[in-house]
Amino acid sequence: MLTGETAKQLIQEATHIRQRAYCPYSNFAVGAAILTEEDERVYTGCNIESSTLTPSICAERAAVPRAVCEGYTKFKMVAVVAHQKGTFTAPCGVCRQVLSEFCSSDGDIEIYLSKPTMDKILCTKISKLLPLSFVSYKIDSVT
Repeated sequence: MLTGETAKQLIQEATHIRQRAYCPYSNFAVGAAILTEEDERVYTGCNIESSTLTPSICAERAAVPRAVCEGYTKFKMVAVVAHQKGTFTAPCGVCRQVLSEFCSSDGDIEIYLSKPTMDKILCTKISKLLPLSFVSYKIDSVT
């Protein structure tokens, strides 16, 4: 796992964008920052709620299209920051599947989960959070 200043900076970016979350219904702000593999650019996103809940957007799925629209489809690292007592906030199932579409060349993405205080950080990988992710038979020649 990548450690040190790069991970710290990514978590700080996620913490900063979290302040822009639009969450008037849950008051649960989440920020995410993605580091691209190609040239280590950072793309951020925050959660955006809707009063009907279903069309709400998670922070990770707000950051992904920003990177993809700029031509980046391989992600090296993702940081997710939220404040939840007693545990870390990990990507939801939909976000895990979306992130798994954009794994780095080694077939994985490092995931850093943190609270805004950064006093504790959980380091994992998308393969650990979603061990049996859906794969396309067209891409992977699975029949």
